[in-house]
Amino acid sequence: MLTFAAAVFFLIVTPGPGVLSAAGVGSAFGFRQATRYLIGLFIGSNIVGAAVISGLAAVILANPAIRTVLMAASLAYLFYLAAKIAFAGAKIAFMQSKRGPGIGAGIMLQVINPKAYAVNTALFSGFSFAPDNYTFEVAMKLAIMYAIWLPIHLGWAYAGASLHRLNLSTRAQRRINYAMAAAMLMVVLLALFSSFFA
Repeated sequence: MLTFAAAVFFLIVTPGPGVLSAAGVGSAFGFRQATRYLIGLFIGSNIVGAAVISGLAAVILANPAIRTVLMAASLAYLFYLAAKIAFAGAKIAFMQSKRGPGIGAGIMLQVINPKAYAVNTALFSGFSFAPDNYTFEVAMKLAIMYAIWLPIHLGWAYAGASLHRLNLSTRAQRRINYAMAAAMLMVVLLALFSSFFA
């Protein structure tokens, strides 16, 4: 169980679309909006977990065309979220972002996020500690994941929101938003690179 908990911690704490976007939403729109977004991420994470546990994800993702569509949708959506964070408070008419991503955006990100499927597949197909009682093992894994997932994501959102609360100048806040968006885009580029060269 301890090995599983360590794996969960390191797989979740490393910057990925979920934690980076949570920090970005917190930085650009404040903690309240980031909390709404986190509720969506949590629901989406559970949808992905259910798909992996039931075997549905393996059946769907066995089709290369579906995997390609999901990867393209994920990349496009991450670009969209990065733009929303980068241009928060901007006066550019087509990109004004007075209200940040909410519950629906969080669900959407997780459902089309390839890292969410990869992490859940690794965690639920490996690290067996109760092979004679699969139901107990899945329940314990979910409990451990929730106990680690929640504080890590709340911590990233709080860190972003702390920057938002500093009441920085518009220029400084814009630079922070750009940096958050750039970090998300780096994750997008790494995901794209790994999908081509894996």
